[in-house]
Amino acid sequence: MECYEEKQNINWTTMAEASDSEMGSPKNEATDSAAQNPSSSDSDSDSDAGEAEELLRLRTLESEVSSDPSKYDAHVEYIKCLRKLGEIEKLREAREAMSALHPLTPVMWQEWARDELTARPEAFLEIEKLYERGVFDYLSVPLWCDYLNFVQEYDPAVLQCSSEGILKARNLFERALTATGLHVVEGSKIWEAYREFEQAILLTIDENDNEAKEKQVQRIRNIFHRQLSVPLAGTKSTLLAFKAWEVEQGNVLDVDSSTMDGISSHVASACQKAMDMYDARASFEEQIVRQDISDSERHQQFLNYLNFEQSSGDPSRVQILYERSITEFPVSRDLWLDYTRYLDKTLKVANVIRDVYSRAVKNCPWVGELWVRYLLSLERAHASEKEILTVFDRSLQCTFSRFEEYLDLFLTRVDGLRRRISLTGREEALDFALIRDTFQYASDYLSPHLKCTDDLVRLHAYWAHLELNLKKDLVAARGVWESLLKNSGSMLGAWQGYIKMELEAGHLNEARSIYKRCYSKRFAGTGSEEICHSWLRFEREFGTLEDLFHAERKVTPRLEELQLFKLQESKSIAASMEQIENPNKKIAREKRKSASGRTDEQPPAKRQKDTAQKPKKVEEKGRADLENEVASNEKQEIKAKDDKPNDLNEKQMKGLSHEKNKFSDQCTAFISNLDLEANYEHLRDFFSDVGGVTAIRILKDKFTGKSRGLAYVDFLDDAHLAAAVAKNKKMLRGKKLSIARSDPKQKGKKGSADSSNPTRQGKRAWISNDQTGTVGESDSKESGQISSSKAHRDDNVQLKGRNTFAVPRNVRPLGWIDKNKKTEEEKTDETPKSNDEFRKMLLKGWGNIGSSPWKVLARSGMEISETGKDRITTGRNSFYPTI
Repeated sequence: MECYEEKQNINWTTMAEASDSEMGSPKNEATDSAAQNPSSSDSDSDSDAGEAEELLRLRTLESEVSSDPSKYDAHVEYIKCLRKLGEIEKLREAREAMSALHPLTPVMWQEWARDELTARPEAFLEIEKLYERGVFDYLSVPLWCDYLNFVQEYDPAVLQCSSEGILKARNLFERALTATGLHVVEGSKIWEAYREFEQAILLTIDENDNEAKEKQVQRIRNIFHRQLSVPLAGTKSTLLAFKAWEVEQGNVLDVDSSTMDGISSHVASACQKAMDMYDARASFEEQIVRQDISDSERHQQFLNYLNFEQSSGDPSRVQILYERSITEFPVSRDLWLDYTRYLDKTLKVANVIRDVYSRAVKNCPWVGELWVRYLLSLERAHASEKEILTVFDRSLQCTFSRFEEYLDLFLTRVDGLRRRISLTGREEALDFALIRDTFQYASDYLSPHLKCTDDLVRLHAYWAHLELNLKKDLVAARGVWESLLKNSGSMLGAWQGYIKMELEAGHLNEARSIYKRCYSKRFAGTGSEEICHSWLRFEREFGTLEDLFHAERKVTPRLEELQLFKLQESKSIAASMEQIENPNKKIAREKRKSASGRTDEQPPAKRQKDTAQKPKKVEEKGRADLENEVASNEKQEIKAKDDKPNDLNEKQMKGLSHEKNKFSDQCTAFISNLDLEANYEHLRDFFSDVGGVTAIRILKDKFTGKSRGLAYVDFLDDAHLAAAVAKNKKMLRGKKLSIARSDPKQKGKKGSADSSNPTRQGKRAWISNDQTGTVGESDSKESGQISSSKAHRDDNVQLKGRNTFAVPRNVRPLGWIDKNKKTEEEKTDETPKSNDEFRKMLLKGWGNIGSSPWKVLARSGMEISETGKDRITTGRNSFYPTI
């Protein structure tokens, strides 16, 4: 100790003198020194550069520690840097800041105490407190030796050998023996220091005071006997030292022999037993101090050693071995849990266990189970409410890996409050408001993370139970369940728990009203059927005949609806599975259809010529057939001759049109901003509290098969749809949904409005040709919904060839005809004509063209009866021309 202090004094003095010389030396002296010794100036420049580098590193570490105080390594490096630079004030602050968050190692406590002793030798009490804090954190024989030496050298009472000082030193030695005396390898150091202290006291006793001397000699002899009965390394050398000391006291013993001749029988037997125990543990000690094994292997060797000690049945030896283990592995979760469990099971000393838990949560604050057991140990030790509340608040500031650990903490806190209120009857000291506030805090904290989980239901069920049975407040208990249903109404367990509470309280009418509220809701799995059958069982067991018939009238349609929905769902799943298993089957079938229809294709110009030369007979086919024929011709004109993707898109459009007719969108909600991983079950659970869902269609990308974040949900009636739209902006899988009513009429208006703009429609034709294959792609049987505005095709646009898209917008494509633009003559032709007026028009056409009247009529678009060219029909006029 003295040597180390002298060395430290030299170091700190050297740093101080160097600092003073750098700050206070005159400028000319530095110049002369540099002139006399050029190498000295070079070394000074190097030292200045190194100091600047250290200062820069210091600022970096300081900012890192301040930004994230949880970084243990950053604290360690920051303290090392400050210690190197000699910043004693900042060093003290940095150590205090680290000690508040993390336990310091024994070496760091030794360095701190020595630095403070060097800087402030007079601050005995502060340094003594540092040693006390250090020996509390970890088991360390060197730290205890430093502490004992410090007290003997700097405590005034001990230096004066006063009775109070000697008693204080002896108590400290006994504490050190309790903590480290059983340490197999290093424990003998504390025993030897204790003997030396007592021998020094013996020398201070007056020669004439034989009684005091004999008492002190017996004290030293007892220390020898105690040490020889403990299995420690170097027991034989201790035996020899004991014999030599006995000879000094006038006893005749063979000092050179390691045998136990001349020693009392009980001491000899204890010593022999200790040596046998040491021999049994020597192999374990060799394994845990090996340097050629990894940390995991050394950890396993400690566990083996612990198993051996536990089998021996000595709790003190097991405890000290646990202390040695956690000193080597301070952040081992399993070690701390095993250590605390062992103490709870065997030792059951309240103060010792509480201190161990305090150190455990400081080393491993992320282990929720340690905090839970810590709270239980405080309750077992009858700690005050203030201390328990402080520990509970500290635990909530930690970060755990699972939210269930936070739930366990809240429940443990409530359990303790319940026991202390109900068992001790201290309602005045501990009000029920503490339990209520804890439950409310837990609900607010955990509900966003445990929404729709059984753990959240369990928390509220416990809360309602205590409100009803401990506080006797039925209204508050019902309020607990109502608050849970408001946020987790789609959980069957919440409704069942509410009903169970009412049944246990004997409130049948309230239970019946809850059944009426929840039987039509959609629950996960078979929950919907289960709640219906549960209502029927309830009415059979508790209700009247009218109540049973009323429940059957309500439940039967609901069960039929659920059965139909399951049937549709099974078909949808089967279709999806078939599509997944045979992805090429549908493509091959469409290719065959495309190949069979390709033989009927004709050039657009030829089809137009044939249509003009062979007018159809209106009387036979009717106007509706004629319009269908014209629409079919226009579709064929839009389709490119050799473009296979466009051919496939048109066939998909036909299928989509067929699917669109299948869904009228009269009671349909359109959903956007949907999570790409969301599926049917997620949407069904989301709308379970609304009910009435008949079909769900999730739009998917044609090529990737992934969701596009859009969906349609069909409902039974407008009431269910309105309830679903009311859930707009609600969260599903972390995304806020946009829910609106699907309005097919509005889509049709948009499409008709766009048709008045030929340029815009020309662009739309190409866009729809690109997108129709992906708009309505769905993985359900009801898929295929497509916007009518996208499916709209401009009848006035005729695309010729493949590269018409490259034509500038202000240039009309080849073959483009604006049917909306009408000549003056066509405008006048719109009004009904009499037979005389048609006859004049006909005669005028002959004069201008010089052709036969039938050709003129054919070119003008009039239809001529094929039974004889004697009757002309156009619009509502029919006449027989006279030539």
